[in-house]
Amino acid sequence: MPEERVIAERLSRRYPRRVYTIGEEPDPRFSLANERTFLAWMRTSLAFLAAGVALEALDLPIAEGLRLASALVFIALGLLAPVQAWFGWMATERALRRSRPLPSPRLGLVTAVGAGVSGMLVLIGLLLR
Repeated sequence: MPEERVIAERLSRRYPRRVYTIGEEPDPRFSLANERTFLAWMRTSLAFLAAGVALEALDLPIAEGLRLASALVFIALGLLAPVQAWFGWMATERALRRSRPLPSPRLGLVTAVGAGVSGMLVLIGLLLR
């Protein structure tokens, strides 16, 4: 009994409660894989932010207006990626705990299109310079 009480107390302190209070504990390997995906989205966020800052901080031979537009798109993506990381992690963890199919990334398409658009802006900016 005392051991069950300790476990119940530890589980009640886990955050966010809307994730940990539903379903059953999944296999730890799945939760750890979900955490690695969260961290991958965070690294992607940092890369997008670095690209946006680099486009404006470095003297690159890119048409000025297109360079600024691309930098802003990269920075916007860098701000959206942590949102995807957090909500994606929560949705996946809830699905794991309920033994349901995993959700698709909510902002995956936005991220892919945004990266493509920003890359095209850079390419056009290089060709026009």
